[in-house]
Parts: sequence; C-alpha cells; structure tokens
Amino acid sequence: MKLLVIGGGGQLGTKIVEQAKDRFKVYATYLTRNPPLNGSKIFQIDKTNRKGILTLIEKLKPDTVVDTAALHNVDYCETHKDEAWSANVEGTRNAAEACEKYGAKMIFISTDYVFDGVKGYYLESDTVNPVNYYGFTKLKAEEVVAQTCNNYVIARPSVIYSYTPSSQRESSSGKPLNFAMWLTQILSNKKSVNIVTDQYSSPTLADSLAEILLKLAESGRTGIYHTAGRTRLSRYGFALKIAQKFNLDERLITPIATSQLKQVAKRPMDSSLNVEKIEKDLDLRMPTIDEALDRFNIQFLSGENL
Repeated sequence: MKLLVIGGGGQLGTKIVEQAKDRFKVYATYLTRNPPLNGSKIFQIDKTNRKGILTLIEKLKPDTVVDTAALHNVDYCETHKDEAWSANVEGTRNAAEACEKYGAKMIFISTDYVFDGVKGYYLESDTVNPVNYYGFTKLKAEEVVAQTCNNYVIARPSVIYSYTPSSQRESSSGKPLNFAMWLTQILSNKKSVNIVTDQYSSPTLADSLAEILLKLAESGRTGIYHTAGRTRLSRYGFALKIAQKFNLDERLITPIATSQLKQVAKRPMDSSLNVEKIEKDLDLRMPTIDEALDRFNIQFLSGENL
C-alpha cells in the first residue's frame, strides 16, 4: 500500500513515517521540518496550496492519506483567525477533495478540543461544542472531511506527546514539541513550574497513536474514532506522573488554577475521551498513562540526555 503523510515533519507525522516504512511505500510532505525518511520521497509543500496538493495526490495515487498538518497553537489561533482558518479548514478541504477525486482513503487528525469540556469522558456520538477558535476550525475541518469524502476516518486524540530528539525539535529555538518533553527539560534543569489542576484530558503517546492510525489505514473502518490514552487525568496529575517516572523533583511543580494563567483562548475544562469504540472495533487496548510513560521513558533513556 502507498501512504502519504501530510505534515510528515511534525511530532505525529514523524512517528507515522518511522513505523510505516516497513509496511507501506511511504511519501511525506513537510513545511519547515524535513522528516527523516530513508529511501522514501519527501515533498516540501503547504496543504493550503490547493493546486500543489491536488497535483501531488494525482501523481502519487496513494491508497491512504493521513493529514496531520495543522496550526496547533491554541492561543495563536485565537488571535490569528484568518491564518488558522486557512491552515486548518481550507488546507484540509484541499486534501479531502484530492483524496475523493483520486480514490484515496483520508485519515484526518482532529482534536478533543471540539468538545466544550463540561461533561468529560466523551463518546464519539456526544455533542460537539468548541469553546475556542482552534477547536472551531478543527470541527469545521471534520465537517469538510465528512461531507467531501466517502472513505474517511476522523481521529480525535488528546494532548499528544512523545520523545523527540533534538534534531526533530523546533529548529528556531530547540524548544521541545510537546508538554512531556518540555516539562522533563524544565525539571531536569531544577526550575520550578506552575501547572493547572483543573484541566482534564486523556494524554496520548504519539507512538501509540501512530500504530492505531496505521491499523485504521489497513482496515475497512470509517467514521469518527477517539484515539487517545485510556487514562483521564488533570494536567497537574500528568506532570506528577512524568516527574515520578523520571525521578525528578515533584516539589518543583506548583499546582495552580486555570484562572491564574490568563490564557488568551478559553480551554475546555474536561476534554477527556472514551476510547471503547476503537478498542472494540480494532480488537486492541489503548495504553494507560503508566504504560505509555514507561515506553516514553525507555525512548528517552536510549536517546540523548537533555
């Protein structure tokens, strides 16, 4: 099977590329970070380039396209709405129309932020109601995919994290690409940090998510799936788990309320996801937070020290 990963240089895209290359003929696109793709073809293209995306998919004729590319910074999206709409909605529309036109299955990576966070432990069938512009653009992108494609999967993860070596971090600053790496770096440097206690989610290891997405690519399954970790916990609870796994000083983590952060964009207070549907349909079990962090820790210890 031929697989095209849009956003192959990002945190999740890189993991998909790494895992897929032994089972698929892999292609990838990137915008700023060039993914390490040995022996495979990589294309630098922005998915908002409608002609470019249509031409690429027509040329490659992939069996499956996994669209991971998006503008993810929640506060930035709130203050740059035109840019967020272009990247997250119109760019997704370009990919969806190309997939439908050339017969590719589309797997679109959405977010738990399509929910308002009032209920928590959301099912795929629960009512969506985003509270910030990022979540709104991702919901609109979901609608575009569902209305455009006959063969599609919408995957909703929550707080994606993974071990990222320095070569895959943000090139301009060397900043880690996810919360777990950022926190590990902060605590390793003996610096204190404030973490909120009242925002709940289902942290998702990118490695596990990539495995699930590839299973969905090979399966005949379609529709919406929650593809997150099994454990619901607060951001503070997640931080404590990370500190414990790495034997770092928990006393450096100060619990605070969301109201103390004065974030630009409102956050859903409990966007945790129920993953029973994906477990049942693919006959698997999503990892708990302890299982996922054990895997994260092994990767970290086998890589470089921060």
